[in-house]
Amino acid sequence: MSADRSSGPPATEGVAAAASPRAVAVTGVLVVVALMTAGLLWAKWLPYADKAHTLSVTGVWSGSDIFGTSGRAGSAPSVSGALAFTQVYVAAVWKAAVVGLVVAAAIESLVPRGWFVTLMSRRTVVGQGVVGAALSLPSMMCTCCTSPVAIGVRRRGAPIGSAVAYWLGNPLLNPAVLVFLALTMPVRLVAVRVVVGVVVVLAAAVVATRVAGGGTAGGVTERTDSTAAVTPVLTRRAGDGLGLGPADDAVRLGDLPRRFLRTLARYVVVIVPEYLVLVVLTGWLSGWLSDFAGLDRAAGPVALLVVGLVGAALVIPTAGEIPVVAGLLAAGASFGVVGVLLVTLPALSAPSVVMVARTFSWRVTAAVTAVVVAGGVLAGALLLAAPTA
Repeated sequence: MSADRSSGPPATEGVAAAASPRAVAVTGVLVVVALMTAGLLWAKWLPYADKAHTLSVTGVWSGSDIFGTSGRAGSAPSVSGALAFTQVYVAAVWKAAVVGLVVAAAIESLVPRGWFVTLMSRRTVVGQGVVGAALSLPSMMCTCCTSPVAIGVRRRGAPIGSAVAYWLGNPLLNPAVLVFLALTMPVRLVAVRVVVGVVVVLAAAVVATRVAGGGTAGGVTERTDSTAAVTPVLTRRAGDGLGLGPADDAVRLGDLPRRFLRTLARYVVVIVPEYLVLVVLTGWLSGWLSDFAGLDRAAGPVALLVVGLVGAALVIPTAGEIPVVAGLLAAGASFGVVGVLLVTLPALSAPSVVMVARTFSWRVTAAVTAVVVAGGVLAGALLLAAPTA
């Protein structure tokens, strides 16, 4: 009898072993939520609340057009202009960039894959787009700062539609920027930005899923059925109810800090140098390319398309489109050009496109860029067609 009693582990050990995956999972999620909340309070929520209060009193945007730091509109590229642009840009975004890197690493390394897939997946592509867009609202990041997070979201198993909607929803549907626009711009500009922004985010999710359908991007295979619902094909462990894959099962609670730091180091080493080089290159061209009124006159019938492509390539901080649009309106620029830039300037930039392309795939990223530019042209056309107040 004594041999029988000693042949197996005590019952308490079995209970502890069974509870371990759930404890690790819950701890990881709580850490991610804490990091996101603290980071966004510091970099976004408190500063934007203060900015909104100031605008409600003054009604005047105090920031200047960032492209002016690289030279006057239409000026030739210069090294000094590129460096000046980069300095101003980095000063504006560094807090959000730090938060983006930390959150990206936390999502990829700490959140259980099965839980995350369940959160981000829906039966339809539009549903996945809605989820990604809704989750983007609290983070309020520019396209570059949200790119690492979008990469982490995709690597953790989110469907491509959800990941793309999260990526575009941050700059296009940013609630703080919409408030800033409402306090400083004509109502019809705000209305067009909201409507076209929603259309672009959801359309991009659908197009990205179609382009990626039947293939693999970022290590996640998409399977498309006849109803256009897309389901990530991921390994789940039966019986524990957590949907934890093999990698999750092997992680102990004490491994989480090391896993997070290793993932964060990879993001910093790979993304930060690439990001800075691309910002410098974009800043080098910004003065020359930002002559939007000149582009409008020179491009003729295809002016909106040309301005849209340029707007999607240039890089700005959060709400950086507001002083650009205000300056163009003051100079009497076409409402068509204003509408295009209201969408394409915040939605994308050359640095953000390059950063996500390796994870989303170049085909998907090119298709999303086309949707954004088309959305910009639509916004411009709507403003041209709208009666003036």
